[in-house]
Amino acid sequence: MSLLPYPLLRPFLFCLDAEKAHDLALAQLERLQHSPLRALLQQPRVADPITLAGLRFPNRVGLAAGLDKNARCIDAWGALGFGLVEVGTVTPLAQAGNPKPRIFRLPQSQALINRLGFNNDGLAAFVANVRRSHLRAQAPGGTAGASSSNGAIGTDGAAPALVLGLNIGKNAATPIERASDDYLTALEAVYPHADYVAVNISSPNTQNLRALQSDAALEQLLAALAQRRAELSAASGVRRPLFIKIAPDLEAEQIEAIAAALLRHGMDGVIATNTTLSRSAVQGQAHADEAGGLSGAPLLHASNAVVRALRQRLGPHFPIIGVGGILSGADAISKIEAGADLVQLYSGLIYRGPALVLEVAQALQRSRRP
Repeated sequence: MSLLPYPLLRPFLFCLDAEKAHDLALAQLERLQHSPLRALLQQPRVADPITLAGLRFPNRVGLAAGLDKNARCIDAWGALGFGLVEVGTVTPLAQAGNPKPRIFRLPQSQALINRLGFNNDGLAAFVANVRRSHLRAQAPGGTAGASSSNGAIGTDGAAPALVLGLNIGKNAATPIERASDDYLTALEAVYPHADYVAVNISSPNTQNLRALQSDAALEQLLAALAQRRAELSAASGVRRPLFIKIAPDLEAEQIEAIAAALLRHGMDGVIATNTTLSRSAVQGQAHADEAGGLSGAPLLHASNAVVRALRQRLGPHFPIIGVGGILSGADAISKIEAGADLVQLYSGLIYRGPALVLEVAQALQRSRRP
């Protein structure tokens, strides 16, 4: 158990504006991670290994993208016992995101609404932060934190300290018809430093971004990504997996089309899901009518439904990372039972703190079938 007394800290953090609390927490994690006080964060990493897309994950619990947009705290997340850490979303150019206030808590439902809008410091700062991570430098295989076998157990028999996903998106100022240009620029920059690259086409907070999930736009984007990945793989001798992150607000026909496109273009996995535009579960609550994506407990069933539909269409072996609404070990198990191979946490950390990482990892370890 982490020595960080989150149950005592949470009332103080919840008295602050949500974004100020978020920024304060990240700043403290960044300071602690490379100091002797790192022991305050340290939790055991539950051993529950799984190999997906050629990557060896130490356990099945990950950090979702969005919490650490600039990759500032990779070593801190590693200390908390995650087997998978996904940072970003990063865009080619730095951008401020949407006007503040833009994060709202709904404590009654253990939920958040955010309309941050891919606020980040840009690719150069992002990559520099990844390169500074001690865990990445120590992982077997060199600078990318993975060997040519994409994070598989190294020659010394040791598993990587964690698997690192780098999540990429488009700048708000880039016209949607030029979105592929931004994704290809970002892919090339992060490729040498990632264990896998996640492609965010589902944030509701960048205008028209979710249009990239439509048939023609998705075909164009995935074809372009596959071609550029092939070029980068040939040049480097390393093939990095590509995961596509999708929305929960999809009709059955859209899910079927996305699944077929993922298979057709050789994508390696899917992350389901991003935040939702639905407010049916939080009607009447303070801030429920704020624009943005809703996350937290109300998202669990909708996210699980998308995971279940994807599993039916993608077959038993296609990697699925399930994210959305996990606030307990039981929630995580429900996502695995819906068809996910791994899970990711975000809003649950805001409400439960680091103890949730250990709880979920242990629950999934116990639930694994012989």
